Amino acid sequence: MRALVVHHVEHEGLAAFAPPLLDRGYAIEHVHAGGDDFAAVDFLDPDLLVLLGGPMGLYEREAYPWIEAELARIAMRIAVGGPTLGVCLGAQLIAAALGAEVKPGAVREVGFGSVSLTDAGRASPLAALAGVPILHWHGDGFAVPEGATLLAETEHFPQAFAIGDAVLALQCHPEMGAIDDGIDLWLAEDADYVIGAGTSAATIRADHAALGRDAAKAGQRMLRDWLARLP
Repeated sequence: MRALVVHHVEHEGLAAFAPPLLDRGYAIEHVHAGGDDFAAVDFLDPDLLVLLGGPMGLYEREAYPWIEAELARIAMRIAVGGPTLGVCLGAQLIAAALGAEVKPGAVREVGFGSVSLTDAGRASPLAALAGVPILHWHGDGFAVPEGATLLAETEHFPQAFAIGDAVLALQCHPEMGAIDDGIDLWLAEDADYVIGAGTSAATIRADHAALGRDAAKAGQRMLRDWLARLP
């Protein structure tokens, strides 16, 4: 089996999600949005498509012309039932590909915090995240697409939705928290963004040290459960 992982910035990777994919038998292939060959990448062929995060907004299409073509390919994949996982920007891309609005929220959520699960969420793989502070790193949010099921939310944003067993979109970052997840690169790249969210690198580092291991383990449990349920 082959998993195609789409990176939208260099410093955001699979982190703790890599071991469950490898344990499940996926050969992982990486591609970078905006690269010379990105427009030719086939989104229908992989057994699993993983869309990672990035700081760009879905409304910045003039600055990032690859967004339109990526949205079209995501929509085609979902239409044929191709297993698809989106994290943060990746989740927003899924929502937009299905016609839902993505826009800046009233606040930025940056740092560790729990999500509230819906009844559907408690019956889903997201049950693994119940009561566990997970990393958040966003100011934009998605509306839940028509036909999708809301699984989790916070006060300000929907946090996860599913389309059957094949599509999972996560606004938060359950892949983060392990020691080698690259959090220092995130803090360096987004230093002003963190300050603008009303927190600090020191706070996030301290919470990462205290909460990150449990967050990453919960994220791995969630992903393993989701992979096991794929059609």
